[in-house]
Amino acid sequence: MNERIPTYAEFWPYYLREHSLPITRWLHFVGTSVAVGLGITAALTGRADLVPAMFVAGYGFAWVSHFTLEKNRPATFKYPLWSLFSDFRMAGLMLVGRLSKHLARAGVRDEDDQSGGHLRPIPVPVRSRRNGR
Repeated sequence: MNERIPTYAEFWPYYLREHSLPITRWLHFVGTSVAVGLGITAALTGRADLVPAMFVAGYGFAWVSHFTLEKNRPATFKYPLWSLFSDFRMAGLMLVGRLSKHLARAGVRDEDDQSGGHLRPIPVPVRSRRNGR
């Protein structure tokens, strides 16, 4: 992909396709979690020496997974801010169990899905208006 992606709405599905393997997503989750933990610890304790470790953890897990497992180039190199935001977005969606629908929209088969690879519809509660309430 040589052309720049013009909007974040177009970048997000691209980002997810670059993270098609569940192990890559989990390594990103671990790296992001460790980086956040180190960042919070550094801020609370005033230990600036933890800041380099925060970056090593955050990028190390991610880059190793891209180069060795996905066999692609991390999006961070071309889209640093969108990629950082997407790391946190993906981790948050993983944490609450809502990443599958985003993966499906991006055309990524969620291998962690227990339905045999076919995503089940997510029931959406609908409130009915009875008696004007």
